[in-house]
Amino acid sequence: MKIYTKTGDKGTTALFGGTRVPKNHLRIESYGTIDELNSYIGLIRDQEIDDLTKNTLIKIQNELFTVGAMLATPPEKETLKNGKERLNIPKINNEVIQFLEIEMDRMNDLLPQMTHFILPGGHQTVSFCHIARCVCRRAERLSVALSHEDDVNSNVLMYLNRLSDYLFVLARKLSKDLQANEVKWIPNKL
Repeated sequence: MKIYTKTGDKGTTALFGGTRVPKNHLRIESYGTIDELNSYIGLIRDQEIDDLTKNTLIKIQNELFTVGAMLATPPEKETLKNGKERLNIPKINNEVIQFLEIEMDRMNDLLPQMTHFILPGGHQTVSFCHIARCVCRRAERLSVALSHEDDVNSNVLMYLNRLSDYLFVLARKLSKDLQANEVKWIPNKL
């Protein structure tokens, strides 16, 4: 299989189903940002972290491929002419959203209560989590914008919202595991 097709040389690309759109189309921006997020999560997974977290991140990376595929499929192309679904894969559903919630609750039970906002940083691994969280929020914003123009599965939006929360809690958990200092944001008084 060749990596280059030359079909995008004029600034367009194909969605699932064949519809061609400009490479800066909001749908492309949405799933392209999911791809960027997935790469940052791979960077977190490559750090010296516990196996449970690594396995959870692999699960999330697989789910992000599903999110990308769902976003890359325009609603009018979701069903084939024979009535079958174009994407013959498990979709993002309540179960995967609940998994993130369970993982957050599990990690939160081990952490001190938060009393202030926390400045990102303290350890390189923790910083990677915060970068991934910010990219996730951008992917969510783009997907919400897309949902105002076209149908987007509501589970995709919920998943991205939970995932950014998960990445924040993961940053706190890894701060604890790595004995990194959490620096509270305490604004100066006027």
